[in-house]
Amino acid sequence: MSYKLGILDQSPVTEGVSNFDTLQKTVDLVKKAEKWGYERFWVSEHHNTDLVAGSSPEVLVSYLLAKTSSIRIGSGGVMLQHYSPYKVAENFHVLSTLEPGRVDLGIGKAPGGLPLSTKALQYGRVDTGEDFKERLTFLQQLINNSVPETHEFAGIKATPTPPTKPETYLLGASVDSAKLAADLGISFAFAQFFNSDKEVLKEAAKTYRANYPGGTFILSVAVIAAQTEEEAKRLAGKQKIVKVFLASGRKLTLQTVEQAEKFGKESGEAYEVKEFDAEIISGTPEQVKSSLDELHELHGVDEFILHTPVPSPEERLRSFKLLSPKYIDQIAIYS
Repeated sequence: MSYKLGILDQSPVTEGVSNFDTLQKTVDLVKKAEKWGYERFWVSEHHNTDLVAGSSPEVLVSYLLAKTSSIRIGSGGVMLQHYSPYKVAENFHVLSTLEPGRVDLGIGKAPGGLPLSTKALQYGRVDTGEDFKERLTFLQQLINNSVPETHEFAGIKATPTPPTKPETYLLGASVDSAKLAADLGISFAFAQFFNSDKEVLKEAAKTYRANYPGGTFILSVAVIAAQTEEEAKRLAGKQKIVKVFLASGRKLTLQTVEQAEKFGKESGEAYEVKEFDAEIISGTPEQVKSSLDELHELHGVDEFILHTPVPSPEERLRSFKLLSPKYIDQIAIYS
């Protein structure tokens, strides 16, 4: 196989299922993902929502590491605007000391929630004016134990120093994010399920490769596989991407129109909510793999992170199984 496969699990909440059972489904999925041959398993960060249970990826990552033995586990991702880069580095150094070579530190720029939860997360924090690039740069210096002598925190270390440092990934959906990841010499994951603009993806991949030829380029895609094309298309349905556009120029992707409207109101700005057709790759395992092959060839994708946006836990599990490396090996699709 010329590329690897991983999973993004947001721990979606199903009506009538407790939060305890929801997180247990994530535990069950990561165990199966390891058995099925997936390379890595990422969990997300969302706040103040009843739609998903994943609000603290670093805590969930530690639990999942303890429940598995070989698959890489990581954050998809930690929303750095809310936290001290130093504390994030310490958290992931502890995890990497406990499980060397298995920890991914995915960093996101989005808030992971509405303005009210952002305000709560940043309660009492003194805004020193640093931007995201400065925060991410400092975080990477801490991970590499390379804080410059000219830095105000020269000499500081994020302890304990792990035998193998966590792998850092910038998660984004823009050309600017691709350029930032390349400039910092870190891996980049483009979230196509957030931004289905093919031209943006093309330019982001081109920009990353041009500025960091040796970097790892991951594409996170929405996929739904079933035994028949008809069943997969039915599951994919007519899902939408919901975006809120603020007067200040910011735009964010939300899960529902209701969330987007609430975000706009809490922002205190004029806003507009728009729906777009979601980019979902659906079909039989053979058809989905053919689409992944095409994207791999077109953009030089090193790995795909699969996100399956269907409400039924059983159908999500089946889709991941049908697309897993070991399953597809058995039906002789991979060469």
